[in-house]
Amino acid sequence: MMMRSSTCFNGTGFLCSAFLWLMLIFPAPPAVAADRVSDEFLTGYITSILERDLHWERDSYRLKVVRGAAVITLFKDDPVRQEAADRQLSTIDGLRKVRIVVKSADPDRPGVLSSILGIFGEGEAFPLGNLFQPLLADPKQPQFFVNAENFKSPGVRYTMASVGFGETFGMYRFFGRSDGDGLQLNIEGGLFAQFNLDAPSYDLINADYTIGIPATYRRGDNSLRLRIYHQSSHLGDEFLQGVNPPERVNLSYEAIDLIYSREWHGWRVYGGGEYLLQKDPADLEPMSAHWGIEYYGSKPLLWNGRPVVGVDMKSFDEHKWNIDTSVKAGLEFGQPYLGHRRLRLMAQWYKGYDPRGQFYNNKIETYGLGVSLGF
Repeated sequence: MMMRSSTCFNGTGFLCSAFLWLMLIFPAPPAVAADRVSDEFLTGYITSILERDLHWERDSYRLKVVRGAAVITLFKDDPVRQEAADRQLSTIDGLRKVRIVVKSADPDRPGVLSSILGIFGEGEAFPLGNLFQPLLADPKQPQFFVNAENFKSPGVRYTMASVGFGETFGMYRFFGRSDGDGLQLNIEGGLFAQFNLDAPSYDLINADYTIGIPATYRRGDNSLRLRIYHQSSHLGDEFLQGVNPPERVNLSYEAIDLIYSREWHGWRVYGGGEYLLQKDPADLEPMSAHWGIEYYGSKPLLWNGRPVVGVDMKSFDEHKWNIDTSVKAGLEFGQPYLGHRRLRLMAQWYKGYDPRGQFYNNKIETYGLGVSLGF
């Protein structure tokens, strides 16, 4: 892949200007409005009343709070307990309403699925958010983002815009015995495209399309993502019509991957791997490893944004197990809870084999700034 060299940083300068506009548009507001109580606070407060004051056993009920409304599921009908809970919880400021339902099941004889995974048959369609936190520094994490980067490869250097459009849609969630736990089925789609900002018409270089079915699971601070997905890659028309166009590679594959994640006091570590089920070219090595570490700060650092840092690493048998490293660090705005959308302003650096499909055998290095929006 040959392109004319340039030290132009017009894309990065444009993004810096966008950051300044964001600073003006979003001055530092209070982290949470004074008249608003978060669902997480209400969950903890209600749990303490039920278990400490009313002496409910933890496994005898399930609590879910959404937008200030609480639903308590009792596993055994007990009118006395229900009346006491109604009376105590009605005095909580910020709690809009309380609904107590009885699930006709014997908690002493759970089914196989419940006993192994800690979930039961109740659930909801199209749930809010996901049970597996998106990977912060993974270049192929489906989300909405725009980056301006300096791109370097042997003999090639230019300014690149990298954009993504993607989302994970929850289809159905089986509730766990604790709020936030459960098993969820999702549909996921993404588009990742790169543009040469040094070309007269900002040529589209490459676009990768992904679609998959992830199953996610959470129990406490542990979470899993098992995903089957398809990716196909396509070169841009203007890029193919340019001087010295590369030989086209019809990269397309179906893969299955599994990632385990563990959270602890703002830190998160994860690891897993991937296997290609069907692939083109046919001689691609099928196995790869994937791991990383993240940190999510809890206190505002600048403009009411919390510090976030992520390091994502991948290693492919196709590349003799060399390590590709992606690092992102910056500020996160919005509620720091699962299911809430957040805006991130990030500085980023990548070194390794190109994660874009058509150029997977090219060694590259990029650095720049980015804005992303997602969960």
